[in-house]
Amino acid sequence: MTTVIKRDPKRFLRNMKAHYGDVWHIPSSRYLSNPDFVVVDPKSGKKTKVSFVSLDDGETVAVVYDELG
Repeated sequence: MTTVIKRDPKRFLRNMKAHYGDVWHIPSSRYLSNPDFVVVDPKSGKKTKVSFVSLDDGETVAVVYDELG
């Protein structure tokens, strides 16, 4: 289930980069077909899909994102 977060996407991604080493803008990623988060900017309405990429043992190794428009 996708979680919707109402926050500035740039600020949200900046915080993700502080906590996770790899944060990638990959528009065609299969991980974004069912994103973990959709970040919605309350001022502009801009939406960004965000997903965690995990190994089989559950360790998060990267975060991928793409703008919806």
